[in-house]
Amino acid sequence: MKSGSLTKPKSNRIISIAPMMEWTDRHDRFFLRQISSQALLYTEMVTTGAILRGDRERFLKFNSQEHPLAIQLGGSNPADLAECARICEDAGFDEINLNVGCPSDRVQSGKIGACLMAEPELVGECVHAMQSAVSLPITVKNRIGIDDQDDYQSLARFVEVVAAAGCGTFIVHARKAILSGLSPKQNREIPPLQYDKVYQLKCDFPLLEIVINGGIRSLAESDEHLKHVDGVMIGREAYHNPFILALVDSSYYGRTQRELSRCDVAEAMLPYISDELKQGARLQHITRHILGLFHAQPNGKLWRRYLSENSYRPGAGVEVVEQALKIVSERSSCT
Repeated sequence: MKSGSLTKPKSNRIISIAPMMEWTDRHDRFFLRQISSQALLYTEMVTTGAILRGDRERFLKFNSQEHPLAIQLGGSNPADLAECARICEDAGFDEINLNVGCPSDRVQSGKIGACLMAEPELVGECVHAMQSAVSLPITVKNRIGIDDQDDYQSLARFVEVVAAAGCGTFIVHARKAILSGLSPKQNREIPPLQYDKVYQLKCDFPLLEIVINGGIRSLAESDEHLKHVDGVMIGREAYHNPFILALVDSSYYGRTQRELSRCDVAEAMLPYISDELKQGARLQHITRHILGLFHAQPNGKLWRRYLSENSYRPGAGVEVVEQALKIVSERSSCT
């Protein structure tokens, strides 16, 4: 069965790419957009403090080609979140997402992320404040539970309370978060995936849009999830093996399938890289995101090695990417 034929798209959230700290920056998002024009992209989490008191321009900068683009906010003060929502709307984002899933100690200390699952009323206040401030969709990304509060009833109550405050879309990472004793990396691997709890949410709250996240590594797996939920959010697989997105537009959004090769994608990045370098960007800050373009392809290791060894050299320019592309294209890796 053709990927995506199981359901018709209701919004760009049918397939989305997870917000990932230090990964889904603007360079990575521009790169992913060359592969799929329709999948919804998310920024890294940006805290309210960073927007209100930090280098706002740096945190909110994006290329117009990145649309549709959502920003993920971290915070728990309704007034601050409302002000940041207004700023983000003015900046041109298409959606504002509240982080209620990050388990790191650093964000917990600021009352950000998964720890907020213990306070659904506060999350509801935050959602209501943002919705009152802007016309953009306000969504929530959460876990299925935290620590010992991991029963389905607690999850359902969280969703019920926050939905009553006006949230119509929940993006649910199908693992609980253990807030003490596990690192963020361990929290992505050790707690078992419990997709059935996310499926049950859709059954119990049929009018809500439920998007599933966690451990999804292919469009075939996405199809299975789409039998039960409204959308699929892909995380690290889209970073390490980005070309899996090449069929997204035609399979899920009704677009004509492009004859797109990995070399086409690399070539599309060259003008962007050249422009960014002229504006002061460093080559390695861009090329680190494109190392996986030739994942599992003949000579993909040569692509990664050449970029890794040469992008960090003083004065490295777009010719490094051009040479890496020449190496793989000469060896028939452009599929």
